[in-house]
Formats: sequence, structure tokens, C-alpha cells
Amino acid sequence: MPTLDHERALRQATGLRLIAGIDEAGRGALAGPVMAAAVILPLDAPDLLETLCEVNDSKQLTPAARERLWKVVTARALAFGVGSADAAVVDAAGIMSATRQAMAAAVAQLSPAAEALLIDGRIRLAHLPYPQQALIRGDSLSLSIAAASILAKVARDRAMVALDAVYPQYGFARHKGYGTPFHLATLARCGPTPIHRHSFAPIRQTLL
Repeated sequence: MPTLDHERALRQATGLRLIAGIDEAGRGALAGPVMAAAVILPLDAPDLLETLCEVNDSKQLTPAARERLWKVVTARALAFGVGSADAAVVDAAGIMSATRQAMAAAVAQLSPAAEALLIDGRIRLAHLPYPQQALIRGDSLSLSIAAASILAKVARDRAMVALDAVYPQYGFARHKGYGTPFHLATLARCGPTPIHRHSFAPIRQTLL
């Protein structure tokens, strides 16, 4: 289960206290935005680990658990933010640049502002003037990143449910834009929508 060890080690190394965990959701989807969240936890709160004992990598949680933990995380966080980059940004800038844009937008919403960043994976936000640590499998190691993974996933799932009402034949509420057999079959039959990532190979093939 994720702990606060990495947050506390970064605080000890830098002397900084407001450390944001950052994660993304939707990077591998064929449709919809890539979204990111940033969460600053109160590292010295004596009951924090107990209150957030169920927080884990969002992929290990059910949708109902993620929705419930959204409320717990947002209630206990010192600050949180959610950012997004839509399919047009993904197509124009590439998925990694779009992911960084979504992360930077999430960080920009934090109040109080972050002083240092813990980022899931190998990503660095080179244009942001904060000490940063990229942490592989961070959503299973760092409580702040795990909390951010839940917020990013819930926010993106909600966005895809809303888009399902606009494009009901695609089943976005069910598969959230990922390349399921149903989604690929619908693409072959109906073609892509404006919210599909036209630069991704399965979509490009339908446009040939």
C-alpha cells in the first residue's frame, strides 16, 4: 500500500513542506481527454494514514470505491487540482506533451501552491520551477500520487459519461474511450467523432 515515505524523504531533502503528488488518467485511450490531478496532503496530520487507509492506485479500486474516496481525499487534502487536455491537443502536440499540459494545469489550480512535485512514472515538468521527483509505479508507492490517481480517474470517468450522452452509439460510459472490441467495432461501422484521437493508429486506419 502507498505510504508517505517518499513525501517525507523529499521534504527532508529540500526543506519544503507543500509536496504535490501528480498522476494522469486516459493516456492510452482512443477518445476523450487525458486528465491529470495534483494533491497536496497534510503530511503531519496524525490521523492521515488512518483516514486514507483505503487510498491506492486507482486501477486497483472499483468505480464505487473511487467515487467514495474522491470525497475522502478532497476533504483531507490541503489542496487539489484537476487539469485536462482534449483530443485536439493530443493530436496537435502528441500524447506526452498533452499529458504534461494536463499536469501543469492541475498544479496551477493548487491553493496553497505546491513547493515540490512527486510525479508518477518518468515524466518531468521541465517548465515548472519546482524541485521534482519522478517515481515509477508511484501510484502504488506514494500516498499523494495514489490520491491524485483517484481524482484523475474519477474526473475523467465523469467526463466520458457526459460525452456518452453526446455520442450514445459509442458506449463511452461503458469503456471510457479505451479500445475495447465494442469500441473498435463501432469505429469501423460509424467512423471517428471529434473527440477521438485521430493521430492514434486505430483511428488513423479508419480514415484511410
